[in-house]
Formats: sequence, structure tokens, C-alpha cells
Amino acid sequence: MRIRLRPLVAATGALALSLVSGCAQGGAAGSSANTVTYWLWDANQLPAYQACAKGFEKENPGLKVKITQLGWSDYWTKLTAGFIAGTQPDVFTDHIQNFGQFADLKVLEPLDDLGIEDSDYQPGLAANWIGQDGHRYGAPKDWDTVALFYNEKMTQEAGLTREQLNDLSWNPKDGGTFEKAIAHLTVDRNGKRGDEPGFDKNNVKVYGMASNGGGFGDGQTQWSNFAASAGWSYLDKPRWGTKYQYDSKTFQSVIQWYFGLAKKGYMPPLSDYNVQSNQANTQVAAGKAATAFDGAWMISTYAGFKGKDIKTALTPEGPTGKRATMMNGLADSITKAAKNKAGARKWVAYLASDRCQTVVGRSGVVFPATTAGTEAAVAAYRKKGIDVSAFTEPLTDKRRFRTFSYPIASYSADMTALMSPAMEDIYGNGKPVSSLDRTNDQINLILSQ
Repeated sequence: MRIRLRPLVAATGALALSLVSGCAQGGAAGSSANTVTYWLWDANQLPAYQACAKGFEKENPGLKVKITQLGWSDYWTKLTAGFIAGTQPDVFTDHIQNFGQFADLKVLEPLDDLGIEDSDYQPGLAANWIGQDGHRYGAPKDWDTVALFYNEKMTQEAGLTREQLNDLSWNPKDGGTFEKAIAHLTVDRNGKRGDEPGFDKNNVKVYGMASNGGGFGDGQTQWSNFAASAGWSYLDKPRWGTKYQYDSKTFQSVIQWYFGLAKKGYMPPLSDYNVQSNQANTQVAAGKAATAFDGAWMISTYAGFKGKDIKTALTPEGPTGKRATMMNGLADSITKAAKNKAGARKWVAYLASDRCQTVVGRSGVVFPATTAGTEAAVAAYRKKGIDVSAFTEPLTDKRRFRTFSYPIASYSADMTALMSPAMEDIYGNGKPVSSLDRTNDQINLILSQ
């Protein structure tokens, strides 16, 4: 489950954390020489990891795993506070957005001795968790890509076939066949479609594409696939870059076109979006949007919408001739002040193995990082009648797809804090995309320190 992260700590909080974390010795509450404490946030995955814990305890007599599941917001708040107070868990589920900050603050334990090999996992997953100092701080856990979810009844009524939806292309000048499809799927209160004369963009009943907000600085389920398929990259280097590139004319042309869909009435205005109660999946569930870009972690959610047959299609082909999707992945990390480091290392090694990842895969909730785990997940989804090829094809067809990582750099919380209002100003207030030049300068100034 991936929900938008808020900046973890303010500048003063980061300073306090850097000063305090080195001397915190308390360890997690409930931790002991016989217990490994483990935190995760996704309730849907809890049963699978409880099953993994049983397998681990059977292999390691005398060791117990105490799992704590917290809601998303509480998770990061309590984890950050735990680093300061010394109440952090031994092991926790880590997100790449926070990795740079945690690594810089030296609150993570190196995992170089676990024998993690890139070839044991889906491409790129293991390498993403190597810090600037060359040490490993995360063991690959799972992965996700983004695809286009669509209401099949609505697409059929619009005369759009599955084959057509999987063959869409776009460009920032006129939107290509993708924009034509989204326009045709849009219907106003009088029954006029977005591409028909008399369409009322101010009184829309069904939007062609749902909104997931402004996209912060990564645009994972918003504009990232468009920007990447236009040839743009977040940073000057794939990992630990020194300069962000939001001042790129290519990027800004993509953003102008993307948010322009809302001005045309094909996508909801920012005022309709709410991170808590009206995300893209909620709009599709309510029948207010025909399609939505969303991540693989949402497959079961969309499949569970009552009375709706939701299918998935590939991201559209861009000006570079390729389709694109962010390929993100979580990892398990050990805290520097973990009380039971020996047990934590055994548990993380087990979590990263096929013994656990195939168990997680068979639950049909996420795609585990190992090949065997992924295959188990695909089989589990197939058993449920869910086709997940729109998410898996980008991994196997590099000729047609570009996969890229979440931007990995220091000060990611500061980047998010600056980009969030900047993108919302463009989306909701009509601010020119050229305003990103100044925001980009501010971010890079922080990054250069």
C-alpha cells in the first residue's frame, strides 16, 4: 500500500534527530534477546507476514517476531519519534522516499553481510538501497508499476476496445490518441461527450480520467509516465543525483498539457480531489471517472468495486516511442539502535528469501521482489480472475517500455515540501509552468549543501 508521504520532519526536527539518534540506546518497546520487533503499515499484507513469522520461528527456535501494524500517517510519525526517543523497532518496512533522509541521519544499520545480490531480485530493486557511502541499508521486499485502470462498461459504451486502450499514444502538443480517448469517455450532465459539439466542461457527470492530485515532486500515479515517456528524468543521475530537473522545458511542456486536461473538463479540478476521501480510486468507484492511473498495490482495491468490472491497460506510448512507468519497491531495514540486531539480521534475511516471498506472493496482494515471489503473485491473481499483465509487461519488454525509479536523493522531504504547493498552484490556480524554474533552484540549493 502506497499513500502519499508527507515530509517527515521539519528542518529543526531533522537537526534534533541527527543529534539525538546517535545516543538513543533504548531499543523498541517489547524488544528482547528472544524477540525481533517488526513494523509495517499495510493491513492487507499483515496475514502474509504473520505466516512468514511462523515459518521463521520454526527455523529459528527460541526467536519470536512481534509484528506491529500501524496506519500510514501514524506509522511514519511514530517511527520518526522512535528514532529520537529510542523506541524504534528492530526492523521496519522502508520507503525509498525516506531512505535518503534516514541514511543521511545514520539511523539505519548496514546490511552488507546479508548476501543480497542484484540478480536475486527484479532488475534495479536491490541497487536502489545502496547509500551514497556504498553500504546497503535495505533488503528488497516488493515492487510495483503503474497502469491505466478502466471501467469496462464505460469504455464499451464509448466504443473503445481493450485493444485500442492498449495501443494509445500521446504527445504534449495535442495529446494524441490518448487525449482523444479520454475526451470521448468524458460525459457532461446533458449526455454530451467531451469530443462532441456543445460539451459543457463546467458541468461534467463522468470524467474521462480521475485525478490523483498534483503529484508532489514524483507524480507517481499522475504525470510521471508521461514525463518519462517524453525522455525526461528527475535528476542528473539515476541515483543520488546532485540536481533536479524540474526546470526542463520538456518536463514543463508535459505538465502544462497534463493539467490542461482539467481545464478542458476531461479530468476533475484540483478542488474535487482529496487525499483522504476522494482519491482516483474513489472517483472510479463512485462512477465519476472512467479511468485512473494507479499502482499495482491498488489491484485488489479496484477489483473489489461492487457492480463494476475494472480492467487495466498499458500506459500510453510517448514521443520517445516508448511507454513508461515508475517501478518502485519497498525494502526491510534494520534500525541502527535495534536492541536485537542478531535476530533482526536473521529476520531480514528470511524476509528477503523465497521462503517468505513466495508466501507473500500467494496472498495475491503485492508483487514480491524475487522472481519466484512474483510468479506466485501472478498465479494468485490469475486464480482470482485478475489479469495483471499491464503491470508485469514493463519488466520483460525493455524494447517497448522504460521503467524508472522514484527519485533517490538527499533532502527528499524538502523537495516534496517545495514541490507540493508548486504543483498545486499550477493545477488549481493556473500558475504558469515556468514558475517551476524558481522552485527547482530552491530545491537544488538545498541539495548542494
